[in-house]
Amino acid sequence: MTNLPGLLLVDDDPLISESLAFVLKDSFLVHIVATREEAKRLLYTIPVLPNLALVDLGLPPNPHSPTEGFMLVSELLTFNPAIKILILSGQDTQENVRHALTLGAVDFIPKPCDMELLKTRLKHQRMIFEAEQHRPQAEQKSCGLIGQSPAMDSLRSQIQQFANSPFSILIQGESGTGKELVARCLHTQSQRADMPCLTLNCAAFTTELLEAQLFGHAKGAFTGANTARSGFFEEASQGSLILDEIGEMPLPLQAKLLRVLENGEYYRLGETKVRQSSARIIASTNRDLREEVNTGLFRADLYHRLSVLTVKVPPLCERGEDKLLLLESFQKFYADMGTLFRLDETATACWINYSFPGNVRELRNIVIRLGAKYANQLVSQPQLEEELEPNLGDKQFVEVDSDEDVVKRLQKGNFSLDDELLQWERRYVNMALKLTQGNLSHAARLLGINRTTLYSKMQRLTKQH
Repeated sequence: MTNLPGLLLVDDDPLISESLAFVLKDSFLVHIVATREEAKRLLYTIPVLPNLALVDLGLPPNPHSPTEGFMLVSELLTFNPAIKILILSGQDTQENVRHALTLGAVDFIPKPCDMELLKTRLKHQRMIFEAEQHRPQAEQKSCGLIGQSPAMDSLRSQIQQFANSPFSILIQGESGTGKELVARCLHTQSQRADMPCLTLNCAAFTTELLEAQLFGHAKGAFTGANTARSGFFEEASQGSLILDEIGEMPLPLQAKLLRVLENGEYYRLGETKVRQSSARIIASTNRDLREEVNTGLFRADLYHRLSVLTVKVPPLCERGEDKLLLLESFQKFYADMGTLFRLDETATACWINYSFPGNVRELRNIVIRLGAKYANQLVSQPQLEEELEPNLGDKQFVEVDSDEDVVKRLQKGNFSLDDELLQWERRYVNMALKLTQGNLSHAARLLGINRTTLYSKMQRLTKQH
């Protein structure tokens, strides 16, 4: 039983979750939770992360809205970028399907579902997960970076320029652009290439556990610390330590990290003995750390220390025909999974012009889905567009009627200022959530309100929709 792959099942309906767990128990080690917060707590405690997740969009405290489900998709991928997330939900509007897939979900199955179909979809994603884990990407001179656009040429130049620097490096870029791959390129192209290169996701642990992971701990330092253990700084030795999602690091730990960056000194949790680290720090984030500094969520001195050397990973929308090279690369990588297909002329133009808001991760998942649906076929533009999220241009959210238009609307009658304001409020809230991939705190900052106010607005807007 312990050799079964893990499956995280998130659904607040106990009848559905228990029935699914019973049906899937012979194929998966099923972990059942009912809410987004329960899912995160579970991931902190289980020894082996699940390979797959089956997630309902409508979760408490607002089960009639997909917001919690969307946020959970982003958080699960932050916690474990390799996890395969399938959505199982009755909120299967075309808009919700496309947005979930853009965020990084690999499949969307409407409720009620056929159990055999669900088993087949899970088996397919399990095979893809295992293929990715056991068959590493072919090494290239550019250490796996694919693309010939000016943006990628600039990125390679930055990597080459900074690789041997002893100073910390900050990698900035949107989710799904490949920041961890860039971090590993900085290591492999440096004189530290033969030394360890360790990655720690700052969003994946509670404050206490993150501190223990970074610095190590003495026996009995906290509940469950039955033996002493070295931390990532010690194990990285003179190699590289990649701190993924550095913007999620709690403020108390930021001060301790700053001390290491300044003089190399740190303490194991529960010890008074000073230890030294020679590891080079490579930090990455999809947040604007300057904005985090302005709001007091990130230390200014740590930001300035980390950002002496900054690498910006370009979003896929700035990479032109690199999208075709990535399409070809992923088709080759998943060739034995049946993902070979061709785009016709209009579909190819559509592929190049699509912005890919979910970046390389979204592109990869679209390749897998198209291959599963249209193996060895010619894919048309309408077939491709079924997999894409419509571009929500800024115009529809910021366009303001002229004075003449306002006069005409008022004179026409049946005008409701409350309805008009409600429509604009809904647009801005939805756009803020889209831009931040469901991160409530970040969306609230974009809107200039606090998090609790945004949450109240979302509840009210959902009821009045």
